Amino acid sequence: MTATDAHLLRTLAPLLAAESNAEAPAAGVDAGDIEQAVWLKLLERLQDDDAPTRPADWLRRAVRAEARRARRAVLRERPYQEEAAEPHDSPESSALVAERRRVVRAAVRRTPGHCPRLLTAMLDPADPTYREIAGELGISQGSLGPMRSRCLGCLRRMLAAEVPASTSRGKVR
Repeated sequence: MTATDAHLLRTLAPLLAAESNAEAPAAGVDAGDIEQAVWLKLLERLQDDDAPTRPADWLRRAVRAEARRARRAVLRERPYQEEAAEPHDSPESSALVAERRRVVRAAVRRTPGHCPRLLTAMLDPADPTYREIAGELGISQGSLGPMRSRCLGCLRRMLAAEVPASTSRGKVR
């Protein structure tokens, strides 16, 4: 990174923080996640020697685009509902739940990069906090959100072919 690039990053930091803080509530995400995603896009551009000609305008557009992407993701994602096997459950349903968990854990092990360690930590029954997971993995807490998103996206694509969609009265949700 050149001195000019470093100056540009220092100059844009307050604007990025303000724009991210303004867009995050409407997007339903943490401002730090938006900030980190935009920094990553900017650094990739700088690495390719493709610095924006009007950096402040580019940054505002990038923040808004990232907020729109986050809003769409929030609308598509459904909260996880634990499938706890209760004593009155049938052996068949217990076997199906165990098989589904086995498939998910096997897919987690096949994910690339740091994803297996991150996803395994997130699936821990002790339900560790982001701070604990970051400490365990040796990465910054601010990196967990974007990394989690990438890892879950990868896992989702891997499982699409392996885990059948849940049904309700014969209809796919």
